Amino acid sequence: MTDADLTDTGAADGDEAARRVVDSVWRIESAQIVATLTKLTGDLGLAEDLAQEALLEALEQWPRDGVPRNPGAWLTMVAKRRAIDGWRRRAALDERYRSLARDLEQASDLDWEPIGDDVLRLVFTACHPVLSRESQVALTLRVVSGLTTQEIARMLLVPVPTVQARITRAKKTLAAANVHFEAPDPAEWPRRLSAVLGVVYLLFTEGYAATSGPTWIRAELANEALRLGRRLVALVPREPEAHALVALMEFQASRFAARVAPDGSAILLADQHRERWDRAQIGRGTAALARADA
Repeated sequence: MTDADLTDTGAADGDEAARRVVDSVWRIESAQIVATLTKLTGDLGLAEDLAQEALLEALEQWPRDGVPRNPGAWLTMVAKRRAIDGWRRRAALDERYRSLARDLEQASDLDWEPIGDDVLRLVFTACHPVLSRESQVALTLRVVSGLTTQEIARMLLVPVPTVQARITRAKKTLAAANVHFEAPDPAEWPRRLSAVLGVVYLLFTEGYAATSGPTWIRAELANEALRLGRRLVALVPREPEAHALVALMEFQASRFAARVAPDGSAILLADQHRERWDRAQIGRGTAALARADA
């Protein structure tokens, strides 16, 4: 084998390693990245395009320069810069660019948002009442979870083309209605709450028992759903369904450590070692159930 062959082999290995890192980062952080970009641009389609462009740039740079310390933040910043560059090139949006630049440079923790969590804000926004319930759920799952249409189809028990059609139709409906991707006012939350709860529940379900992938528990997805549920009950503390959903997720997540054998196989409830259950989570679930009952 020549030196050139060794160089080509090393480059190929580096490209493959970088691709695996990019895939892993996207599965874990895509929801936060897209949510942040959607808040910035007010356009879901543009946010997704910017995120994909940042992924392509990562595939070019990371094999050469190494993976950054905070890959998710790197992708978000690259996408933000691309958004700014695009706005710079469009004279009609100069003022919007200047406003965004000021926000990025002078962001203040004192700014108040009705929904303080970017991902939860995106869930509420995507569950727009102009969409059917089926379209709300399909679109939000695709955007927030980063799940493929195949995974969403298996979860919803419908054919893949049906899910693809729902997502495409939802985006067209939002565009036709001139819906700007902004957080809804609190007065609009009740009309969207049922769909939001459904999305959070399905996210947790996919994490609890994955429809695909090397492991049958996707703890990072389940934990994100639980985090969203906790933020949701803080937002709507008088909604019993929200507390009940958090209770369910806390109870189920408390058994994660006892559900998987060393070889990766499932351990049924009757065979689990209860000393491995998370007692703190069980306590939080019990408290959430009491609040729902009250």
